Amino acid sequence: MNKPIPRTRSLKITKIGNSAGIILSKELLATLNVDIGDEISLTVTDDGVTLAPVDSEFEEEMRLARQIMRERVKVLRELAK
Repeated sequence: MNKPIPRTRSLKITKIGNSAGIILSKELLATLNVDIGDEISLTVTDDGVTLAPVDSEFEEEMRLARQIMRERVKVLRELAK
């Protein structure tokens, strides 16, 4: 049985080539439901930082929705009245 991951965790910043990074444990990867090679989003808020998996299918749907809204802006404005 998996033991719960603490909601707050201290991670050390490590030098990776000319950059810096953090190491995510297997348990943390499992908690985030991601694996090596997956994309995650990092959101900076007033309260701190949030990491979340990127849903590539959702991202593609949003890209298409934004494209349609740009192309059909006049129609959408009329519908909004």
